[in-house]
Amino acid sequence: MSETHPAPEPPELPTADPPSECQLAHKLFGTFGPALFRRSEVDGAPVMVVQLGEREAALPLASLQREFGIAEQSPDGRMLVLIAQALDFVSVLRPGDRLPSEVLTGEASWSPDKLHLELAHTRLRIALVEWLNEGAADHERLEASALLAMASDPALRAQVHTALTRAAEALGLESSTEVVGLLETLGNELAYIEALRDRLLRRVRQMSAKIERLARGWRSDASHIETLTQVKRLTALALRQITARFDELDAQTGEVMAALRNVDSQRAFIRTNRDWLYRSQRAWEPILAQWDAAAIGFDEGTLALLGRTYHFLAPRFMPVTEWISATRPGQAPKRNPAPRMIW
Repeated sequence: MSETHPAPEPPELPTADPPSECQLAHKLFGTFGPALFRRSEVDGAPVMVVQLGEREAALPLASLQREFGIAEQSPDGRMLVLIAQALDFVSVLRPGDRLPSEVLTGEASWSPDKLHLELAHTRLRIALVEWLNEGAADHERLEASALLAMASDPALRAQVHTALTRAAEALGLESSTEVVGLLETLGNELAYIEALRDRLLRRVRQMSAKIERLARGWRSDASHIETLTQVKRLTALALRQITARFDELDAQTGEVMAALRNVDSQRAFIRTNRDWLYRSQRAWEPILAQWDAAAIGFDEGTLALLGRTYHFLAPRFMPVTEWISATRPGQAPKRNPAPRMIW
């Protein structure tokens, strides 16, 4: 009786790599000539912008996908999702453009400054010394100059060396060199948070301080006081929400030994928050640039800036009351006094 052998399993076909460029095959996307993709100035939805005669038309991608029956799982359907995600990180995308690295690999498409790298690595080393000494200090709130001054202290450097050795033992690693590698990995990710602390949080605080000074010394037409009051209130809400995001990051990564034990999950956590803060910073940038340059005085320029600031803040931070229909018994109206930032 001949021996039988199971039929060999067919070899696995290689999985196609996701596209790295903006590519769309449907003839629709070439019908109107050269097109570009951006977010709508009205509601922020992803749109395709084409030239129709002497006019520019912005066509929502969701409507185009629905009207032309582009399936979500088709190559074009998946590309439309990538385009929408990409527009969180770039202002304009054209067919043939490379997709931002946030969409492709999770890496950032922008860079922190050298100072931000130094700050991130310094915070981690100070946190490691605090773990060694079983103490705690609020180093997250120290100014950059004070933090870097601490890092140059010879006594602190000696403690860092001891802490690295003790951390290697606690983590079950062979040497402190491996701890240094883990710290470098985390520090490189946290450098982006330091950059955003500088480019977003610090500048919103400065803007808030200027508005506060305006409110204390207001001498202009009383008809504008309502706008100033609303801008002051909404800026305070915005600042609390942005600060809370940084506080959450600092609390999560400040437990340095827990972070070193779970570097991969920490990286994912940091990158998710990095991207949220970066989207926020891009949205804030035009108004922050104007406040950076503003010389506070009671003039038409200040009044116009307050108006633009209100129009920026109101749709993002104005408290919303949700009314439940009377035809749905048993449900009371819900109030949401602290809306989340929407970009």
